[in-house]
Amino acid sequence: MTTSSEWARFFEAHAPVYMNNVFTRNTLPEVDFLLEHLRLCPGMRLLDVGCGTGRHSVELARRGLEVTGIDLSAAMLAQAHKAAASAGVSCRFVEADAARYRPEGSFDAVICLCEGAFCLLGGGDDPIDRDLNILRMVAAALVPGGRFMLTALSAARLIRAYDKPDFANRFDLRTLVETGTHEVGNPQSPVRVETRERGYVATEIELMCRTVGLAVDHIGGGTAGNWGIRPIDPDEYELMLLAHKP
Repeated sequence: MTTSSEWARFFEAHAPVYMNNVFTRNTLPEVDFLLEHLRLCPGMRLLDVGCGTGRHSVELARRGLEVTGIDLSAAMLAQAHKAAASAGVSCRFVEADAARYRPEGSFDAVICLCEGAFCLLGGGDDPIDRDLNILRMVAAALVPGGRFMLTALSAARLIRAYDKPDFANRFDLRTLVETGTHEVGNPQSPVRVETRERGYVATEIELMCRTVGLAVDHIGGGTAGNWGIRPIDPDEYELMLLAHKP
């Protein structure tokens, strides 16, 4: 059974090679996108939820923002500290579970990207409550008028990807939860982790945002490495949400 500690084990093993993933190569244009669509200016305070190795946090700090990043994994945060030191910028990094985190102060913008926190379920996590708690935290953290960007796994792609027998074994059509096994870390002695990941449809994300007091500005396709303002493609890996706190 997956627990939060299982995801911590996953990222502990994955941290040293995380930046080798193809989807990490577009950091600079992605930060340009964030600056434009979240209307960010130097001196603004930004919270990066599930910041991982800090690839967005560090570049945003280079652009003059005051950045706090939170992540479940100490190993990922160790990489983030190294990246910040190498870039000569100051970021505040906090080891915390995003669903239980209580923000200190308020923020002009929040980002939660690339399944760094959202969509990742422990074995005891309710498939609605965990991510809803993250959205509640985001709403509490934002100043009035503050902006939010989220990327989340698309359930449409998952439904199209699986054959009917897989629905009973690997993908639950009721909860939209995919279960699987990943081997990460050193190929000679990989770490084997059982995982649960939650997919979403656009209307569900919008309803969850309305529930916590966030106004949705856009939901569309937005897979890492190919961000943009466009309609949803049913075969696309991720959805992108842009919202604000009224």
